[in-house]
Amino acid sequence: MAKAGTLFIILFILLYITIGSGQKCIRQEQIITDESGRLLSWTGQECCSWQGITCSNKTGHVLKINLHNPMPFDYDKFYNSFDSDYAANYSKSCLSGEISPALLDLKQLQYLDLSMNNFSMIEIPEFFGSFKNLRYLNLSVARFQGNIPSQIGKLSSLEFLDMSDFWTNSLSADSLHWLSRLSSLKHVDLSGVHLGQAKDCNLVELRLDGNGFGGSVPQNMARLSSLTVLGLSSNFFNSSVPESLFNLRNLTYLDLSQNRFQGTIPKAIVNLCSLRFLDLSDSGFTGEIPAFGGCHQDLDTLRLSYNSFHGPIPESFGIFSSLRELDISNNVLTGSIPSSSGQLSNLETLDVSNNSLSGVVSESHFAKLTKLTDLSMFLNDLVFNFSSQWIPPFQLQSIKLTSCTLGPKSPTWLQTQRDVEELRISGTGISDRLPDWFSKLYSSVHYLDISKNNISGELPQFEEAINRPYRRLIMHSNSFHGPFRPIPSDVLLFDISNNSVSGNLNIPVQNGKILTLEVLIVSNNQLNGSIPSILCKIKTMTILDLANNQFSGEVPGCIGQMETLAMLDLTNNTLHGEIPSSFSSLTLSSLHLENNKFQGRLPSMENMTYLRILNVGKNSFTGVIPPWIGQMQNLAFLNLQSNEFHGEVPQFLCQLQELQLINLAGNNITGQIPSCIGNLTAMKTEHSSLEYLIMDVDYGGSISQIVNGIERRFTKTMPFLTSLELSDNNISGEIPENMTDLVGLRNLNLSGNNLTEQIPENIGEMRELISLDLSRNQLSGQIPTSLSSLTYLNNLNLSYNNLSGRIPSGNQLRLFDPSIYRGNIGLCGDPLPRRCDSDAAAAPPSNENDDRRTEDGGSDDSLFPWFYAGIGPGFLVGFLGVCGVFHFAKSWRYAVFQYIEARVR
Repeated sequence: MAKAGTLFIILFILLYITIGSGQKCIRQEQIITDESGRLLSWTGQECCSWQGITCSNKTGHVLKINLHNPMPFDYDKFYNSFDSDYAANYSKSCLSGEISPALLDLKQLQYLDLSMNNFSMIEIPEFFGSFKNLRYLNLSVARFQGNIPSQIGKLSSLEFLDMSDFWTNSLSADSLHWLSRLSSLKHVDLSGVHLGQAKDCNLVELRLDGNGFGGSVPQNMARLSSLTVLGLSSNFFNSSVPESLFNLRNLTYLDLSQNRFQGTIPKAIVNLCSLRFLDLSDSGFTGEIPAFGGCHQDLDTLRLSYNSFHGPIPESFGIFSSLRELDISNNVLTGSIPSSSGQLSNLETLDVSNNSLSGVVSESHFAKLTKLTDLSMFLNDLVFNFSSQWIPPFQLQSIKLTSCTLGPKSPTWLQTQRDVEELRISGTGISDRLPDWFSKLYSSVHYLDISKNNISGELPQFEEAINRPYRRLIMHSNSFHGPFRPIPSDVLLFDISNNSVSGNLNIPVQNGKILTLEVLIVSNNQLNGSIPSILCKIKTMTILDLANNQFSGEVPGCIGQMETLAMLDLTNNTLHGEIPSSFSSLTLSSLHLENNKFQGRLPSMENMTYLRILNVGKNSFTGVIPPWIGQMQNLAFLNLQSNEFHGEVPQFLCQLQELQLINLAGNNITGQIPSCIGNLTAMKTEHSSLEYLIMDVDYGGSISQIVNGIERRFTKTMPFLTSLELSDNNISGEIPENMTDLVGLRNLNLSGNNLTEQIPENIGEMRELISLDLSRNQLSGQIPTSLSSLTYLNNLNLSYNNLSGRIPSGNQLRLFDPSIYRGNIGLCGDPLPRRCDSDAAAAPPSNENDDRRTEDGGSDDSLFPWFYAGIGPGFLVGFLGVCGVFHFAKSWRYAVFQYIEARVR
């Protein structure tokens, strides 16, 4: 923590002496008063009147020193959304410096609290173990470091010990042997401290959360028979949970969350009849959820989320009459929701989301849930079947039912919910107009997601919210029509893409307030007119997606003033003119200008050091490929297709190590393919595994690409799209031999050029090729036999060249349509009707290539051909490209994660 530029108090300072019936305190060290004024009272001889000091009424001895920082520590303000004023004020309130051994003269000290201060990463003094009468010691979050001194184990009277360190995680202990000597200890909190193994003592409360433990839970922990509270969360335990742990019959609180346990929950857990709090979430458990018995009437909180539990939800959950929170989300549970859940009269939070549950949810499931405020059942196959007259017994604050079935009519029971702050009913089968009451109740909630339905009518009229800032309004993929509605000034994310909204993009200033939008997505509508320059005044904008509309005119030059803009998508409009030179001031990570009527030269964008996607295809840009592109070291996707660029393929492209898509097709490129083309690092990486997660998220950015001979627009996320498109230019010379080093390339199109000489013999090394088009060139010689080893190839075009000789056998080369060999009069053999002269004496086809592939593993895994054949038509660059930069730009990262979360849910 940074100091505020002033001197703070140096601790410690006290001595006391008793003279007759009175007492006098003498300071042994100079006191420097801190700016916060916490110790202004520390003057004179009467130390018992000093703030934070408590003395015995009988003896006058100092019994208690409480110098806990009174200013609350807000982790979010300090880290997640850094507040410089808060950080400065908090720093001022911290005491710092060294701790003087003079403190040892306080022989009767029973209570010492130095928590939430800043001791500048010094070690905990060993002399703390000399306070024989100390009962309370709190050094938590005080920025100590190093090993906890074992001398603490000499504090035989200690009942309370807190050395938790969630801030710096810089404290450690070689073992806990010293802890076993603290026979009077009732409470200990060592969260965030790197510790050894505990021994038996009379502990009532033990918290070892976030200590970096690995391996197994120590068996001897079962000897802590007095424990009522046990916290072992956020460690790295990776074995099964020992059954002996569930012999701790006095436990009321058990937290094993965020570990890596293996196997099932031991059945002995049902013996913990005193439990009130049980958290086993995100810990790797498998099997079925145990059927808890009738002795768990006092269970208050049950969290089993983010595991791999399967099977049905136990009917016995209905006996938990005291249960307030039930979270079994993110498992693989099947079956229906037990009707007994309707008997949980104290339930406030119910989360069964992201499982494989099915069946009907009826009114009986909520019969007695009068206290329910948070309902999450999304990402299940549940059908809600309520009477149109049903009035729920609850008033919900959060409703998350995405992907369940609520429709086709708008659910009338939502009309009764007047306290909702979050409503997510995306993809719920509603095919209806929004009822009149909807706008009044729900247009001001802080998170509204009604996307992916078939809701019709005009957009709701959004009003300015009162005391509900930072709203997110998500209504994409419906059937809304009519004019664009004004956006309230407090909205952060507004998404109405994939509707039929028309008219101008009306962004008025409301009540003198400029919008605080971070994400505006209106793509795939019927909006027209010019792009309003008032957008430039929104200084918080990070994503602006106007793609696939009917916008016309020129791009406002003031867009260059949008300092926080990370993604700009103007694809598929009728915009014209030159790109304003002010674009050079932007720091975009993704720029999409494809399929407009832009002309002239691209302005310099050398300041866009974070640029990952540059998509300006299908315009009328001129000049050579700009040299400043060679400075874009983060550039991954470059689409310049169908423009009027001329000159040669620049060698500086070979230096861009992140570049995995180059599309220069349909320009006036001349010269030869540079020999350095084989140095494109991102295209040399093989991806022939399933280690990358394919996410079905419509991000907004898109790129058109020719794959399998057909031009497609890619709008779904894929982990990698590796493509080299140089087709329909005037490139001459031979195909560089080292191009075959691009073993991660999936799409290669060199068609429509003047390439000569032979196809590289070792082209079969490009094992991940899905589409290869070398047609309409002047290539000669034979088709390399190695081409037959391309197992994933599902599109090949070699037509209209000067190729000759026998078509190689093996795999799918003879299964392709014969038209792919058309225009090569020298080719012969299957599948062409022309026979080769040597056919009569030809030996049977050899399976040598197939055998070799089996040895190196290429064809043993039958999953990969299926996998690649399935993913061929689905590549996307938008999502991956933008995410690559978010590690460096925090404001962009926040906005995009909010957006992605909205689209997934």
